[in-house]
Amino acid sequence: MADAAAAADVVFLGFKPLLVVPGMKVDAALQFYKSAFGAEELRRVVHPKRKAEQENPLILSADLKIGSSILIVSDIVDDSGEAGPIGGGISFRLEVDDADAAMKKAISAGALIVTEVAEEEGGVAGKVKDPFGVTWVIAAISKKTSESEA
Repeated sequence: MADAAAAADVVFLGFKPLLVVPGMKVDAALQFYKSAFGAEELRRVVHPKRKAEQENPLILSADLKIGSSILIVSDIVDDSGEAGPIGGGISFRLEVDDADAAMKKAISAGALIVTEVAEEEGGVAGKVKDPFGVTWVIAAISKKTSESEA
């Protein structure tokens, strides 16, 4: 019963679409969105083992601001952290105050766990798939990160 009460109290802080680009083409996609839609790149996270100075850096995420909205663009990454050559698509990122409670809430509503909540750049995140096949990243940003961005 305590878990249900905690899950009901989740505060949803933000909603961001996450576009996954196949074939290691995020750089080209970013340039296109900047040229075509006036996007402004706010942040870029590159895989620590494949830094930007390499010929094909693995971009884990790049935050683009288009108007008043944020779009996250990412290379496809498999479970080992390496880039995938094919596929692509869109998922959604929900930023919450408590990722564990939000995951429990989604699971109790019928979502399936894709990945458990674990540490990521700037906080913690887990993934669920809803009953309709859409992947949702549920993330809690660390207070230290959110204060430094303010």
